[in-house]
Amino acid sequence: MGKPIFIRDLPTEDRPRERLLKHGADKLSNQEILSILIGSGSKNDPVQLLADRILMHFEGIKLLRDATVEELTAIKGIGVAKSLNILAAIELGKRISSYKSIDTYMIRSPEDGANYVMEEMRNLAQEHFVALFLNTKNQIIHRQTLFIGSLNASIVHPRELFREAVRRSAASVLVCHNHPSGDPTPSQEDILVTKRLVESGKIIGIEVIDHLVIGNERFVSLKQKGYL
Repeated sequence: MGKPIFIRDLPTEDRPRERLLKHGADKLSNQEILSILIGSGSKNDPVQLLADRILMHFEGIKLLRDATVEELTAIKGIGVAKSLNILAAIELGKRISSYKSIDTYMIRSPEDGANYVMEEMRNLAQEHFVALFLNTKNQIIHRQTLFIGSLNASIVHPRELFREAVRRSAASVLVCHNHPSGDPTPSQEDILVTKRLVESGKIIGIEVIDHLVIGNERFVSLKQKGYL
């Protein structure tokens, strides 16, 4: 194995920070971006080598989105401080990609609802049952996760949904949950929960306009399937 190359030994124009300044972040490799986040290496381990170890450990960047401090610090040369820098950057990226302006976001179709929650929900490891509360113009006025875990009609109770809807003065509600498998095909339990919520909404006077099942970049609208 050859002698490790340190950033200080590279020509100035080839160093990650200088390349970022000159060419922009989108022109940097995954290794270069991680190198900037890590900041520095050690006497024997240049920062690029540490970045490579992280990418090898997580087989690229996809699995890195769910990394933990424990996983990162188990990698040689990565301490708590470097781990926290990486985790903070990952979380910021998640928040930016999932951010939508509630004040102006209007639900006109199932696709609008799916687009609003897809990036945040498609990679969740557990099922999350989420409600979007809408005003009379079908604009989102509030979003809330009501339940985490496998969907069950005895657990996802209408009172939890409509208590919040009344509290928010919502005119209607769109509910959605994810399938961690990535397959959005509705289960029988999904259909039963939907029908129960819709019937309860009719009694209260708050319409459940749809129930979306979120998969990996795919979704199913139970309204389009005829269950509402």
